[in-house]
Order: sequence, then structure tokens, then C-alpha cells
Amino acid sequence: MRYLSTRGQAAPRDFEGVLLAGLAEDGGLFLPESWPELSPAEWRALRGLPYHELAARLLRPFVGDSLTAGELGAMTRDAYAGFGHPAVVPLAQLDTRIFALELFHGPTLAFKDLALQLVGRLFDHALARRGERITVVGATSGDTGSAAIEACRDRAAIDVVILHPEGRTSEVQRRQMTTVPAANIANLAIQGDFDDCQDLVKAMFADAPFRAEMNLAAVNSINWARIAAQIPYYAAAALALGAPDRPVAVSVPTGNFGNVLAAWAARRMGLPIERFIVGSNRNDILARFLAANDMSARPVDPSLSPSMDIAVSSNFERLLFELLGRDAAATADIMTRFRAEGRMPVPDAAWRRATALFDGFALDDQGTLEEIGQLYRECGYLADPHTAVGTAAARARLPADPSLPVVVAATAHPAKFPDAVERATGVRPPLPPRMADLYGREERFSVLPRDLAAVEGFVRRHARRNAG
Repeated sequence: MRYLSTRGQAAPRDFEGVLLAGLAEDGGLFLPESWPELSPAEWRALRGLPYHELAARLLRPFVGDSLTAGELGAMTRDAYAGFGHPAVVPLAQLDTRIFALELFHGPTLAFKDLALQLVGRLFDHALARRGERITVVGATSGDTGSAAIEACRDRAAIDVVILHPEGRTSEVQRRQMTTVPAANIANLAIQGDFDDCQDLVKAMFADAPFRAEMNLAAVNSINWARIAAQIPYYAAAALALGAPDRPVAVSVPTGNFGNVLAAWAARRMGLPIERFIVGSNRNDILARFLAANDMSARPVDPSLSPSMDIAVSSNFERLLFELLGRDAAATADIMTRFRAEGRMPVPDAAWRRATALFDGFALDDQGTLEEIGQLYRECGYLADPHTAVGTAAARARLPADPSLPVVVAATAHPAKFPDAVERATGVRPPLPPRMADLYGREERFSVLPRDLAAVEGFVRRHARRNAG
């Protein structure tokens, strides 16, 4: 399996090369040169497998010769062994057609664990084979940071610096990042919003001398390995509901588009996902695009669902590349103009191809609270604000076919957002016992302005301090 950049100017790589590179040198994102496809019979043969086996089977075509089947299987088994539910990603039925796919049973209580627990092990394997070390830099709107830290803590060949927007995550999200006492972990609170953090990370990757000096690697969903490792949970849900003989729809609360892109990738592999419902909060760039081809950046407005407080959906570039018939030059031109003008000039034909599969829906904070309350009253289900956006989107954009079930990505444990859940239901969800002392742990983080030189200086000092 070889991988190409969406902008066409970076050399093709194998899976290991893409894993360690993250962002392509031309600023683009990597995608498979061709999509593996499974026949209906092959999908049926995957029914009933334990989650770690299903993940290994589906990821096998993407890793190519970078790992043996035995190595990959051992990694997936180890990655998911510590999850808090034996099914790893259980389904909870909310009404006759809507099912919550619970993706929050990992160590940091968010869907990012499903990918990053595996990515950390993939990093270790590749670095040991090469005799190298890397510096992981990542931007987080709330959940990626803690999941990456948990996946990479204490790993001998990895130093980690995570950037989060100061004051714009929940307290639980922040403390999950800043209370980890591992020497290879550092946290930066950036005086800005998530997009400022993401821009700083992209700028570090674009700074070729710095990138080479630090041997930078990415844990954000700009890293293709993150997307690939999210495909199996959509397959698990669809197979449990009767696929490939019964199609499904999915409703995904998302800001950066990576989570729903993984569901789309599962469709490209032959899984019958007929409709994709994209849930947004008040930061509604994706909903506006799908409604009126308005992909324009606006200032980020903090909300009750901070992991979606994003003005620019980086992963949309991968879908754009596909919508444009894999025209890398056209993709690069559109992304360059978007960066300069703040509005993405997507051709109408490409936009219509998107709306043939995708629906958008945006929900404000009051609507989010009402949805959390309604779910609790109707079926006793405690949903975090992001999941509530997904369930509300599913209700609002319910496909007309009454036989089509809708899988909602339940992306975070309600205890990560206890204030919002208590406000909506009167119930304050407790943290799991293993995290009960979180509020008493010592925090460690530094505050920096939106300044590339200052951030690069911090990363350089941290990586060198931990170099063996």
C-alpha cells in the first residue's frame, strides 16, 4: 500500500513513512493510492469477531508490508485490552432506529483512545526498528491531547508536546493532560483558540529545518494512521446491525471532520453506509458548507461542546481531493486560496457530490442542553454535549427509509463534561474510580502566546531535555 499527498508534490510513502511523517511536505494530507474493497461475503465473515481481531483484519490492507499480520494482531489486542467494556465499542439503543456507538470506554474516556492507543504502539514498533526517536507535537480542542499523552507517556523514543487553547477546554479535559507526571510529556496552553493551536502545529511541520531537527511526528487526525484506526468501529456497529445485508446511516458530531471521514472510508471499503449526518455546534462551518456551499472561516465561539469549537476543518481536504476526482493541483489551489481568503471556493459539481451523501445539522448550547435532558427523560441515557449534538442531528435528519438504522458516534463520557450534564438533567455523572482523584492531582503546563518562535523554542528545550 502506497500513500499520496492531496496536493501532489510530496513523494509517495508506505504506511510506516506516513505514520512518522504525519503532514506531507507540500502541506497536504496523505491518502491511500487506491482503496481496498471487501466483498459482501468478506464482510459477512467478519461478523462476531472480537473487536481487536476485527480491527486487525480491516487495518491489514492499509499497513502493507510495514507490519506482519501477527505483529498487527498483537498490537490491536494490547491496545484494546484495558478498555472498560468487554465489547470495546458497545451499542446502546436509544429508540427504534437510533443507536449510540459508545466510543468512550478507553483510558481517557473519549473516542480518540480507539486510534491513539494503537498509534502509540505503531510508533514504538517503527522507531525501534529504525533506531530513531521522534518529537510528537499535537493540537487539541479537548480530547486528542489527553488520548495522545496516555498513549505515548513514558515511551523511551517519544517526546510529546501538546498545545491546547487556554481556558477553552473542560476542566476534566485539561486535567487529564496536565496531571500526567511523565518526563517525556509537556503541555502548552496557547493564548488563542484551537485553530491557533492547529496553525502553530502546521507551521512547525512547514518549517523544514525545525521539522528535521526535531524529527516531528503528528498525532492529530492529519496523521492517516489516526483515520485508519477509526474505521473498525463503524464496521463493528454496522455488522452488529446486519451489514452488509442491511445498510445503515451514521450521525457524527465533528469539528475537524476526521471522525466522519473514517466512516466515509469504511463506505469506500464496501460497507453499506448510505448516509452521513454531520453534527456541528454553533461553530457550524461544515453545516453551512453542506447547506449552501459556504465553507468560510469565522471566529470560534466557545460552546458547551468544546471539542468541536473549530473554525477550519482540516480533514475536509481529504474529502475535497476525492470530490475533485483526485485532482491534486486543483486541491492545492483551492486550499491555498482558502488560506489567503478565508473562504473555500469548492466547485458546485464537487459540492453536489458531497450533498448526495452528507447532511449537515447545527445545534446551539440551549438545544444541546435540551437534547441531553430529553435523552435522560426518555430512556435514562446520560449523554455528553458532543454526543447530544449527534443524537439531535440524527433526529433532525432521520433518513426517510424506516428500515435504515442510524448509528450515532457517542464520542465522550458524560463525566468529562459534568457541569453541562448536571445542568440539563440534575445528575452529576461521576468519574470512573480509576480517575476519582483527578481534581486533586498537581497540574503542570506552561502558557505561551500565539508565537511560532516561542513555541518552537519550548519544543526544542523539551525534546533536548529528554534526549537519551
